[in-house]
Amino acid sequence: MRHLALRTSRRTTEVDLPAEQAWAVVASGWRGPQWYVDAAPFVLRGGLDRLLGGHGRAWEPPGTRLLAVGDTAGFWRVREAGRRGLRYRLLLDAEVRAPGRVLLRTEVEPVTGTRARLHQVVAFDPDGVLGLAYQLADLPAREAVIGLTHRRLLADLARNEP
Repeated sequence: MRHLALRTSRRTTEVDLPAEQAWAVVASGWRGPQWYVDAAPFVLRGGLDRLLGGHGRAWEPPGTRLLAVGDTAGFWRVREAGRRGLRYRLLLDAEVRAPGRVLLRTEVEPVTGTRARLHQVVAFDPDGVLGLAYQLADLPAREAVIGLTHRRLLADLARNEP
């Protein structure tokens, strides 16, 4: 399922995994390939950030079972990680050069004991007139980013099916 708004782009998919198992993939902090660092759009954005004088994808995942608040990985800083009611939530804040704030929220919601619903939202909160112009120009790119990122996460989840 897709949803587009001026500030957000969303994807929702059901997966054949228990919510806890899906969450272990979504919030994995182990070193090595991770969807939130190595998805094609983030590799490209990291390179662009370096060209603009930023740090790019400077941080490795922390090497822990799960990400925690304050961890850094790629160009993300973890703002939320854990259970909120029945859902698990991971909120990543991009530390890149941009005229505004970029957030990526991923939630895992149990549907049944063996099935979960995955929600992903990328949001851009513009800063100033340049940010508003960027927001309009960036809309097609943001749709591509969420689409490719969601697909990469689904592939990682599929490799972890029972």
